[in-house]
Amino acid sequence: MEPSIFQVLTFRIAGEEYAVGILSVREIIEYEAVTRIPATPAWIRGVINLRGSVVPVIDLAVKFGLPETRITRRTCIVIVEAELEGEPAVLGILVDSVHQVIELAPGEIEPPPAFGTPVRADFLLGMAKTGPRFALLLDVARVLAADELLQAVSLPEEIPVEEPEAAEGAAPA
Repeated sequence: MEPSIFQVLTFRIAGEEYAVGILSVREIIEYEAVTRIPATPAWIRGVINLRGSVVPVIDLAVKFGLPETRITRRTCIVIVEAELEGEPAVLGILVDSVHQVIELAPGEIEPPPAFGTPVRADFLLGMAKTGPRFALLLDVARVLAADELLQAVSLPEEIPVEEPEAAEGAAPA
């Protein structure tokens, strides 16, 4: 029996190479202007309209404590699906550039180091060998399903509407 092959999409954030499992990726789109949302953390860049759906766009560089992603002609938004509280959620990850889809055999994934990366170790599935270098293999569910993300992107399901008060002496309609 052949060892299972794991496909990942590689991309750059703040000069470092990262990867996510291809099964989490729904699509890659060109960067488009995002609509900023007041009172959200700095790492939530805003939202985009993706075929009628509101999709939050996350700047992982800021989430990892790095400078905000600078928009260039190569900047993309990787649309991923992650589980938030057991429900599928679609989110965008702002990246400097997308590189390629690569296949990894189990022996090409090293355990994540406990130190020396800009990313918390619990956000990593491992280190993917991509030639002479490594790509940080992100656990999309852990990175994007943190409680802080849930609180930041959850909007009230129903906004209460107050009835206007009737003017004194006016007859009810």
